[in-house]
Amino acid sequence: MREVASLNRDWLFWPYDTPSAKRRVANERAMYEVCLPHSNVYVPWHNFDDKIYQRISWYRRHIKIPARWRNRRLRLTFDGVMIAADVWINGKPAGAHKGGYTPFTLDITSLVEFGKDNVISVRVDSTERADIPPCGGVIDYLTFGGIYRDVRLTVSEPVYIADVFVRPGARSLSATVTVANDQAYARETEVVLALGGKTARETVIIAPGERRKVDFALRNLTVRVWDLETPNLYDVTASLDNGDRVVTRVGFRQARFETDGKFYLNGKHVQLFGLDRHQTFPFLGGAAPARLQRRDADILKRELGLNIVRTSHYPQSPHFLDRCDEIGLLVFEEIPGWTHIGDAAWKEVSKQELREMIVRDRNHPSIVLWGVRINESADDHDYYTDTNRIAHELDPTRQTGGVRCFRESEMLEDVFTYNDFSNGVQPPNHRPYLITEFNGHMFPTKPFDQEERMVEHALRHARIQDAQMGTPGIAGAIGWCAFDYNTHRMFGSGDRVCYHGVMDIFRFPKFAAYFYKSQLDPKRTVVLEPASLMKQGERSGGGVSEMVVFSNCEEVAVCRDGVEAKPILPDRAGFPNLPHPPFRVPDPESYPWITDFEIVGKIGGKIVARKKIAVDGIPDHLSLTADAHTLAADGSDCTRIAFALTDRYGNIQPYATGVVELTVTGPATLIGENPFALVAGRGAVWLRAGQEEGLVKVEARTPYHKIQTVKIHVK
Repeated sequence: MREVASLNRDWLFWPYDTPSAKRRVANERAMYEVCLPHSNVYVPWHNFDDKIYQRISWYRRHIKIPARWRNRRLRLTFDGVMIAADVWINGKPAGAHKGGYTPFTLDITSLVEFGKDNVISVRVDSTERADIPPCGGVIDYLTFGGIYRDVRLTVSEPVYIADVFVRPGARSLSATVTVANDQAYARETEVVLALGGKTARETVIIAPGERRKVDFALRNLTVRVWDLETPNLYDVTASLDNGDRVVTRVGFRQARFETDGKFYLNGKHVQLFGLDRHQTFPFLGGAAPARLQRRDADILKRELGLNIVRTSHYPQSPHFLDRCDEIGLLVFEEIPGWTHIGDAAWKEVSKQELREMIVRDRNHPSIVLWGVRINESADDHDYYTDTNRIAHELDPTRQTGGVRCFRESEMLEDVFTYNDFSNGVQPPNHRPYLITEFNGHMFPTKPFDQEERMVEHALRHARIQDAQMGTPGIAGAIGWCAFDYNTHRMFGSGDRVCYHGVMDIFRFPKFAAYFYKSQLDPKRTVVLEPASLMKQGERSGGGVSEMVVFSNCEEVAVCRDGVEAKPILPDRAGFPNLPHPPFRVPDPESYPWITDFEIVGKIGGKIVARKKIAVDGIPDHLSLTADAHTLAADGSDCTRIAFALTDRYGNIQPYATGVVELTVTGPATLIGENPFALVAGRGAVWLRAGQEEGLVKVEARTPYHKIQTVKIHVK
């Protein structure tokens, strides 16, 4: 039987280049224990030089290889090492890999000693090497460093399943099972494919060293489709008569960009409405564990109301993609790169990254488009002809796109994917046509910016999403971007953060996030968010000449000193295509209020939401929350601990300053700044579980507010 063991625990780490660390016996006294995912340097959330993580470091792990594994095959898989890795087993070279965003697997059978302690040594080069995409030019994001994704050991028979590629249809599926024979003689084996009560089987003879592809078909299946609202998933099992078995999770769906310019899911037109995502997390860099990766998908779908995300500009965590499958969030996934195309050797690495991305991810029903072009690069006919060929050969079921920023670009892909920075929507010059970026980098907005800029930032997203919905031939628009992210010194703001997100780097919403959230169906959640602090000094000229409210209610009304004013309808004239246009409340502050400001939202004439804002603007309360209250005792599981100063109704006070001090008791540690100087009245750190069970208490205090406590169980 196949055995898969996680190797995320019990690593030793040394942040300097020490070649002797590759030996079987090395001085480990100076090294310290870490769990994966691991960043070679924990970084500040802003104001840092990327050179601090651009270094060579070493990881070592001892592992006892049982004698019972003799005559079996051992394969070591790294899901992501940034940006180049060299691996030794017991001091002997096992292999190397270039590229930090895609996985690699090494067969270590001949290098281990059975029944004894063995040593894995990994030299990690996290410098931005010019021979490895996306590096070589300049890139508008940081790569970070370390073994920042999972590592596992797979133990199987010498004849084993090397790959399973499933291609679901309406009520049928075809599949290709690749069977490998790593022994010195031919082997006859029966291959079985099963879904529920349906099975198909074939007996094949596999020559020594052969990788045999065996094709199957299952028909007349009783299955439900995978779609945005009911993302039904099924397990397809491939097995051999020697007990080897692989389970692949799939969804039955048909996804297609058609020449009428529309995108269809299961034959139904879906107007795409999304944002781009970077995998950057404050303090952790890229080394976020499964819980945080999965939560980002939840934020995009459930908090922001998106139906598609682009993985800008590289393949992202398998945990993120798994969650997209589970919740029905479509994905446009692309190869690593940003404007720069390197030499012939660089292109070969890029093509290999493309192969690794597609083979890893082609069973995800959420992925509907492969990005086979370096983001915003010049045309390169031969290179991009080749990337399209590779994508279609490895996955003939999906279309290709290639993100460019000039409309005269050669159209080699199936879908013309275009970054439209016109601050509007240009009519499509090809079909199919998908807008893959707009807005963000042209109008960066900090969470502590002047209110007028925050409102304009939100309205720019609203205008362009409205325009794309009303322009024939456009399949949809993916805005730049979901979350703020760290960058190099030549980009971003003065603190080396690109404030392009509709949420900040800690995943706190800006006004633009309220726009996206307001497009949710009110049957799912009612949204009522005024884009104003309702203070005289927030606008040029004073007062609030017009208040924008983002809501999915049918009407809103302002309550002045307890008296409800005339209801206001959404601005359908200004936003004729949005499901839920913004509301424009004229001059709501025409005179001083005696009581606190209140706005109500109505559906069917009944009040379904209320929003109160304290007129005094005083930070009344320290809030403290944890996104999760149970963590796994695996040494890496994390949750966000968020804190803010709010008014008495829970509204964050963005100009509240001060320091929040945190204390932790129990089997967990904080990752982040402590004490934390509030930014826009709020802040966050990560709570990382230890490897023992127990109750964790986190306390937050300021000099002027009541101490707050949250409890988290580590199990």
